[in-house]
Amino acid sequence: MTSDHPKINYGKTGILIVNLGTPDSTNWLDIRKYLKEFLSDRRVIEVNPLIWQIILNLFILTFRPSKTAKAYKEIWMEDKNMSPLRYFTESQSEKLSKQLGNENLIVDFAMRYGNPSIYSKIYGLQKKGCENLIILPLYPQYAAATTATVCDEVYRTLMKMRWQPSLKIIPHYESEPLYIEAIKNSIVRKISEINWQPDLIIASYHGIPKKYFDKGDPYHCYCHKTTRLISEKYSDIKIMTTFQSRFGPQEWLQPYTDKTFETLPKEGKKNILVICPGFSSDCVETLEEISIQGKESFIKSGGKNFEMIPCLNDNEDHINLFKYLISKNL
Repeated sequence: MTSDHPKINYGKTGILIVNLGTPDSTNWLDIRKYLKEFLSDRRVIEVNPLIWQIILNLFILTFRPSKTAKAYKEIWMEDKNMSPLRYFTESQSEKLSKQLGNENLIVDFAMRYGNPSIYSKIYGLQKKGCENLIILPLYPQYAAATTATVCDEVYRTLMKMRWQPSLKIIPHYESEPLYIEAIKNSIVRKISEINWQPDLIIASYHGIPKKYFDKGDPYHCYCHKTTRLISEKYSDIKIMTTFQSRFGPQEWLQPYTDKTFETLPKEGKKNILVICPGFSSDCVETLEEISIQGKESFIKSGGKNFEMIPCLNDNEDHINLFKYLISKNL
């Protein structure tokens, strides 16, 4: 090496855990910026892009940010000035780094939409000497609109790099025994904390348009597989799969979570627990949509007791699962 050669860091492996994303704040402009990036992803919205951009910019981004901002304000962690999803993803990264305990492994986190970006974090890891990259999308059940779009962004970033690191992307883990055990443990923990007997447990997953399923997306099958495996581990109370967070007029995967909340009391099921196995961290979809709006709807429809089981977040079982998934790919 000549004396004028630039210093190059090397010999490290970068581990990047990637979650969906979050606005930087609850103000209208930050919410709009986040929604624009998210809803402009052609894997998320499979509509003619020219027509969709007109709808998005003239209508959705005019009216939707105010509604979304209101939801985020309900769950925003004011003392930390961040959303729960940002807080827990950052904590997961820090705890995973401690668990791995290897100075040659650099653990970091990124968001598919919003900050910190996948692009910035991959370049940052390379500057620290990471010749190898392991990407862990925090989506247990694969879908084109989640896992695949993380992969797309990773590939786009590498396409711009002169010196690319080696790359491994950890696939879906919907049936991984440590994941199923962690979910079961969270159910048992919650039941030990309440003083009433649930009639039913609702496993609510984020929905996708039915036409995505019809085109061959395996997400629906993976969700049902997860519920079946949880039920095999915990059979004391029946577990029912539903799908939440639908958007727009088209048909999505059914049964719908919100409609299920409205009909269950009429069927005599007035005491329910809800768990969201597809979310790795509590977020606006679990804390506002389920724990606030869902509970209100259920009680208004005649329900009596309603509790949401927290996501795995940064608990020990979850970090152990991440460590196992990473270690298999080192």
